[in-house]
Amino acid sequence: MTSFEDLPIRDDLRGLTPYGAPQQPVRVAINVNENPHQVPEVVARRIIEAIARELPGLNRYPDREFTALREQLSVYLGHDISPEQVWAANGSNEIMQQLLQVFGGPGRSVLSFTPSYSMYPLLTQGVGSTWVPVPRADDFTLTAELVTEAIEREQPDITIICSPNNPTGTATDLSVIAAAYEATDGILIVDEAYAEFLPDGEETALSLLPGRERLVVSRTMSKAFAFAGARVGYFAADPAVVDAVRLVRLPYHLSAITQAAATAALECSQIMLQQVDAIREQRDRLVRELPALGFTPWESGANFVLFGGVDDPAGTFSRLLERDILVRDVGIPNTLRVTAGTRAETTTFLDALAEITNAGKA
Repeated sequence: MTSFEDLPIRDDLRGLTPYGAPQQPVRVAINVNENPHQVPEVVARRIIEAIARELPGLNRYPDREFTALREQLSVYLGHDISPEQVWAANGSNEIMQQLLQVFGGPGRSVLSFTPSYSMYPLLTQGVGSTWVPVPRADDFTLTAELVTEAIEREQPDITIICSPNNPTGTATDLSVIAAAYEATDGILIVDEAYAEFLPDGEETALSLLPGRERLVVSRTMSKAFAFAGARVGYFAADPAVVDAVRLVRLPYHLSAITQAAATAALECSQIMLQQVDAIREQRDRLVRELPALGFTPWESGANFVLFGGVDDPAGTFSRLLERDILVRDVGIPNTLRVTAGTRAETTTFLDALAEITNAGKA
């Protein structure tokens, strides 16, 4: 059987493996940071009606500037962000890919602070750039001194800060992000995929955009909006960044159906975000209750919790899977990551973990 390694692929892609979180039909899937709550019925009806209005015109290409969607995104983001400052794509991964295509490429470098999202090095490799990983502090935090020293030493063309960070949940202070911007002449991308799960009233990097034309704040509708299946990511930045990304975007890259669904969901944002508090409650419950089982969770500003003290991550993962529970082994020694599910899912996970732990002590 022919392997893709036997084909004349680029030399720098040989030996790589595709991104892939385990996908299995289990009773409790709490491994990929999805929102555990379905789209509310009232919003689903609005989305269906919006899609239905588009169906007769599917013989025509969609609005390649997705004007209505950008207008709704600017309203949702606030901070006096205009539609001209907003761009969207098929998930935040495509957003990141487009940014790396236009600001990265061969002979350029991308720096980020690890451990962080595992797609960053793959996307970097995909555009032919050099990946520069810089370790975070032992507690996974970032300081102004750490980021400034790394950026000034490496002189990257693109710097990515994930906040709250995946897979650790660690939020980065805005003063650190501001320091990172001042230290670089390149593009600074702040990946805020989980920003809606931060404490109420806590400012995000959106507040830093004025006067910083090389700052990009990336977001997604997959998490807080329960829209993972729709694949909608977006960013806010100076209009010049939006203009630059137009150079590499594929023609009509957002379908009319995607645009209609996302616009309708944003029009119902207050309803869509009603489950955020419930998710944060289960996240905080995990942080409170895992220590009683002998584990050490990290404080999280996202919808998941990384916990340490796992003597055998692979074994614990397998024993949970035997109980129809799917979590994530992110490759950090002696840790596992668990998404905050529904109350029932969290209870099922904690009970199973207690059973596994007690069996190991017997």
